[in-house]
Amino acid sequence: MQARAGTMAKFRIRVSTGKACGAGTWDKVSVCIVGMRGESPLLPLDHLGKEFTAGAEEDFEVTLPHDVGPVLLLRVHKAPLALPRPLGPLAPDDAWFCRWFQLEPPGGVPLRFPCYQWLEGAGDLLLREGAAKVSWADHHPILRRQRQEELQSRQRMYGWKTYSPGWPHCLDQATAKDLDLNVKYSVVKNTKFYMKGSSAFAELKIKGLLDRTGLWRSLREMRRMFNFRKSPAAEYVFEHWQDDTFFASQFLNGFNPVLIQRCRSLPKNFPVTDDMVAPILGPGTSLQAELEKGSLFLVDHGILSGVRTNVINGKPQFSAAPMTLLYQSPGNGPLLPLAIQLTQTPGPNNPIFLPTDDKWDWLLAKTWVRNAEFSVHEALTHLLHAHLLPEVFTLATLRQLPSCHPLFKLLIPHTRYTLHINTLARELLIAPGQVVDRSTGLGIGGFSELIQRNMEQLSYSVLCLPEDIRARGVEDIPNYYYRDDGMQIWGAVERFVSEIVGIYYPSDASVRDDQELQAWVREIFSRGFLDRESSGVPSSLDTQEALVRYVTMVIFTCSAQHSAVSAGQFDSSVWMPNLPPTMQLPPPTSKGQAQPEGFIATLPPVNATCDIIIALWLLSREPGDQRPLGTYPDEHFTEEAPQRSIAAFQNHLTQISRDIKERNQKLALPYHYLDPSLIENSVSI
Repeated sequence: MQARAGTMAKFRIRVSTGKACGAGTWDKVSVCIVGMRGESPLLPLDHLGKEFTAGAEEDFEVTLPHDVGPVLLLRVHKAPLALPRPLGPLAPDDAWFCRWFQLEPPGGVPLRFPCYQWLEGAGDLLLREGAAKVSWADHHPILRRQRQEELQSRQRMYGWKTYSPGWPHCLDQATAKDLDLNVKYSVVKNTKFYMKGSSAFAELKIKGLLDRTGLWRSLREMRRMFNFRKSPAAEYVFEHWQDDTFFASQFLNGFNPVLIQRCRSLPKNFPVTDDMVAPILGPGTSLQAELEKGSLFLVDHGILSGVRTNVINGKPQFSAAPMTLLYQSPGNGPLLPLAIQLTQTPGPNNPIFLPTDDKWDWLLAKTWVRNAEFSVHEALTHLLHAHLLPEVFTLATLRQLPSCHPLFKLLIPHTRYTLHINTLARELLIAPGQVVDRSTGLGIGGFSELIQRNMEQLSYSVLCLPEDIRARGVEDIPNYYYRDDGMQIWGAVERFVSEIVGIYYPSDASVRDDQELQAWVREIFSRGFLDRESSGVPSSLDTQEALVRYVTMVIFTCSAQHSAVSAGQFDSSVWMPNLPPTMQLPPPTSKGQAQPEGFIATLPPVNATCDIIIALWLLSREPGDQRPLGTYPDEHFTEEAPQRSIAAFQNHLTQISRDIKERNQKLALPYHYLDPSLIENSVSI
């Protein structure tokens, strides 16, 4: 029931201000109560002394001069504090972060009006009572108009642009400093981010490494770089980077655990023979027998074939497009590399490297594979799938779903800071002359080419973890913690989403009839997947089941998947030979030529190494102001049913986290990138 505002009625209004730095305001705040029979005048919220201090909850009493009928909306008006001239015009806009209003009519039930927005400068904001409503559930013309006007305002504020042809579209904003406060980093997060980057930059500058354009003198000298920052995982990488078992395990639990697939038949352009692999497979078996058993796996970096390469310090750089054959040894034994071919065309100048080759030949071949992993991961797994697509989800949510929509309430925590970090990336990482252009083997030209290629083949199933695992045939490969933990989290998110959808969508028809939902899906299809029907990404949703799958994919991509492919970047790369960002000599065309000096000469120069390490140090760890997966301090949902679902989701994640921590105690290299307590709700770094 909606509360009724009677003649000369006294209302109690409680206001909650956010706790963040700068959340309070000196400005004056008034409210207007909009009802079915009219609206009140502006009613000042005023006490003796200062109101709206950060973290405060304050009570006010207002008297309505006439009956406005059942309450529909609360209009909030903020105006600058009157200051004597000449100070007045010079006073800066005083932003205020309002959490919520609560309206208590005489003898009625309190109404909660969620806000969770910054109000900057003077202006009005229309708030609705907190019960979530899909578009077809709103019947009053004032409420329907409010939905439309809110979306029109957001669509003016958050526009689209094409950053690069063939890429998903992005926010039309040039710099992070010009972003709207509601999508900007908090003061705390922004300060910690820049302090972290500055300290790393200063340390390597003082050591004289950032300006050295030449080669590393030796692997021993590289340890100076390794001592820059350490973690237990980075220490493990340093100790084991040359081991075949660790090389193979990184395809399962490293920073790019999404390429490995079961090999049912050898690719025709990868002519591995029984004789080549007999020393690893052992007696009594063959390639064909192992293929039939399902114990062979393939990692194919063919998308890199012919991609343009960069110039660093005036020197042309090189890339390979390797194929790696792996063997799952019996009895839950380790995954082992069997063979590596560095380009896609077999022939006398493209030898197949084997574990039985000379130590330096084999190490160099593995290092080329690791360089390919860097390129594919940073351009596609990380930038495209875990940043550019979440930005599309974020923008479409802001532009097509009003604040009262249940999907807006569900999704908005999973969009936090995404527009800020991606705008910053376009300024400082992927712009011409910035980190990617300065210090990676492909440069922004190669990255762009890879993204365009991948967009042509990107499918919906790749974004849906259960289907991706099935499609790659890796359901039962042992010790694949990315799969195990990811599937647990996918299941928890899916159950949560299913409950929320069940509350607000009683039937398949109710999904089809929600025009705002359909506009949201259409915009993602159009702006994110460029209207490519072959992608299998839906352009409309017709059933509850399809909606649950789609929203689960969005939340998982914006949280767990980003963590899985982002949090391990520094651990994998701070010992640079494990993950070189570029290669300065071409791939070998024969065996028996590799030596320690040539190995080091192939690796990145000193300045490029340091440039990348600083960037990955920044991008692997949240710099404060964190909200782990399932943490929703902004209470957009006010009804009991969704709140019960949120509590159940949080309990489910807590149990998953406990199980992961217990398992990790038994592992030499713990896998914690998908521990829910360490996963951020959104792509925010």
